[in-house]
Amino acid sequence: MPSSFRDLRVWRDAMKLASDTYRVTAAFPKHELYGLSQQMRRAAVSVPSNIAEGKGHHSNRGFAIFLFHARGSLLELQTQIEIAKDLNCLPKHDAQSLLDEATAVGRSLSGLINSLGAGSANDQRPRTNDQTYV
Repeated sequence: MPSSFRDLRVWRDAMKLASDTYRVTAAFPKHELYGLSQQMRRAAVSVPSNIAEGKGHHSNRGFAIFLFHARGSLLELQTQIEIAKDLNCLPKHDAQSLLDEATAVGRSLSGLINSLGAGSANDQRPRTNDQTYV
């Protein structure tokens, strides 16, 4: 397993997603400055942040817990992207691009969670089999 969170492909991909989220929300209407755009930015930043924080734990179980938090933030971001698209704050092509990135990050997160044995007999959390990421 990589020794640093920076070595994890999922972290690098989540960082790109966060940067891209910041870029597209910069064009949101001014009345969304402290609303949806900030919510999206917080959720996007939370994904790589939780991956990094979890990597600092000295157990697979501790790491997996933070990966589940990252996955929750990712799902939150996907929901917010859909809302922004529906409100015409986000062009459809930008929304689709972010959703495609988010889906790829989600697949990687699910794979990493499963590789850590989350969902084994010793773990309280079930293995992820979310069809969104298959």
